[in-house]
Amino acid sequence: MEPVDETYFERAPQRFVQTWSIAQPAETVWAELTGDQALHWERGLRLSWTSQRPFGVGTTRQAKLMGGMTTFDEYFFIWEEGRHCAFYNTRINIPILKSYAEDYLVEPDGTDRCRFTWQIAMTPSAIGRVSAPMNRIMANRTFRDTSRYFNA
Repeated sequence: MEPVDETYFERAPQRFVQTWSIAQPAETVWAELTGDQALHWERGLRLSWTSQRPFGVGTTRQAKLMGGMTTFDEYFFIWEEGRHCAFYNTRINIPILKSYAEDYLVEPDGTDRCRFTWQIAMTPSAIGRVSAPMNRIMANRTFRDTSRYFNA
C-alpha cells in the first residue's frame, strides 16, 4: 500500500470524520485508544500491537477484520503522546485499497471532559471501487459503535 502524510486526510477520495464530546477526561479516552485492548468495542475488529512500549512515531500494529478475513499492517507516522496519533496501512491481504489512514485527536475540554475527533481516509484500488459504497457503511458503523461505547 502507498504511504501517506497528514495532508492525505484533506485530499483522499473517501473521507469520513466524526467528533464527539465525551464526559471523560482526555487521559481516559487516550488510554482506551492506545491500550492493549484498543478499540475493543468495535465489532469484528481485533488489534495487536507489534511494537514495544513506549509508543511513538514508527509504532506498528496489525488489524484483523471479520475473524481475520482481512488483515492490515499499520504504521504510526504521527504520535503526540496523550493527544494525537495517526497511521497508514503498509499492507493488506486483499487488494481493495491503494491507501488507507486514520487519525485520532483527543483534546481536553475541562478537567473531566474531552473532544475526540476520528478521521478515516482511503483510496480504493481498481478492484476495490466496486465495494467503495460499503466503506461509508463501515465508517458509520465504527462511529456509531464508538458513540455507544463512550455514551457520546
